[in-house]
Amino acid sequence: MGKIKTPTWKKNMHALWFGNFATSAGASMSMPFLPLFIAQMGNFPKWQLTLYSGLAFSGVFLSQVIVSPLWGKLADRTGRKPMLMRAAIGMTISATITGLSTSVWMLIAIRVIQGTFSGYINNAYALIASEVPRNKSGQTMGTLTTGAVSGQLVGPLIGGYLAGIFGYRLSFYIFGFMMFLASIVTWLFVHENFTPTAKQAKSSFKDSFAGIKHKRVVIAMILSSMLIMAATMSINPIISLFVKQLMHSSGNVAFISGIIASLPGIATLFAAPRLGLLGDRIGPQRVLIVGLIVAAAVMFPTTFVTAIIPLGILRFLLGIANAAMMPVIQTVTTLETPPDAVSRIFSLNQSFQSLGSVVGPLLASLVAGILDYRYVFVVTTLLILINLVVVLWAYRKDGIKL
Repeated sequence: MGKIKTPTWKKNMHALWFGNFATSAGASMSMPFLPLFIAQMGNFPKWQLTLYSGLAFSGVFLSQVIVSPLWGKLADRTGRKPMLMRAAIGMTISATITGLSTSVWMLIAIRVIQGTFSGYINNAYALIASEVPRNKSGQTMGTLTTGAVSGQLVGPLIGGYLAGIFGYRLSFYIFGFMMFLASIVTWLFVHENFTPTAKQAKSSFKDSFAGIKHKRVVIAMILSSMLIMAATMSINPIISLFVKQLMHSSGNVAFISGIIASLPGIATLFAAPRLGLLGDRIGPQRVLIVGLIVAAAVMFPTTFVTAIIPLGILRFLLGIANAAMMPVIQTVTTLETPPDAVSRIFSLNQSFQSLGSVVGPLLASLVAGILDYRYVFVVTTLLILINLVVVLWAYRKDGIKL
């Protein structure tokens, strides 16, 4: 018997898994202690430090909100592989330059520029979504997600360790190098059979959903992407500062912050493929709803933690809930979207994700600056509950049984 040929979509998934890993590991290598890096650039009071941290986190995503629809339209004409190469090469350059920042405003400006070139992970989802057999979409999206999640796990640990020895700048240089590797892997091993779509007249938001049967469900998934990103990203500008407060400013704050930031990734890494497979069997919408309920139930008690270990446990449990949210949203979007609409829906989805990534950190910075770090977890709980209501409403209105 001849050797069974591996399908192209599966080869692409393996290559894009590495690309997602490199992107996520590199980005997360410096994210947990970006506020600590900013603190070295000047003697800022608490409100100013949280504000600058929020702007630095949000800068990348603010530019993504603007450019993602433009990149999505270009992907319809050129394919998704060129968009992956554009993102990988752009982040190689911008991440390296970030390490050369000499002031907080220079740092913020470079991160805004970096956002115009980002979008690797979302384009990876879009490429695989257009190729994977429908009956394997849940498990495949879950597996692809583990690439990004593994990066989120490894990045903060390595970054925290190296930052304690060599300083914070090295993390940005490593990020640039990892994106250089992702560029090579994408160029050599990702193969796309792409048929360009005809150039269309300027379309409205409503036109983007043409041909989609359950429009409310797809809109709910896009809104969910925004709300979940707002909830999860809101923690990033304050997590190292919160850890520093719990540790009373003693010990290796950067390394401990890296561990705390990695714990959700550990849980998601193991849970995402299994929950994706479960979604293929019982329906991804059910997995999503349970995930939202668990996330709210875990997030709210975080408000009251007074030590590192309880914080770590709750963050780990949140990682399990995360595995039932964002990967499942990608799966539902894939199942509900016809192949000719994948690029425009996923680019729209990325815009709303980016919008959530702007609103979340800025909202958290505002709340933390005026009140306290703990109140950020109250706000994120409310965002998750709003998300739950939106999803339940959409499925009910579109007549889909849960």
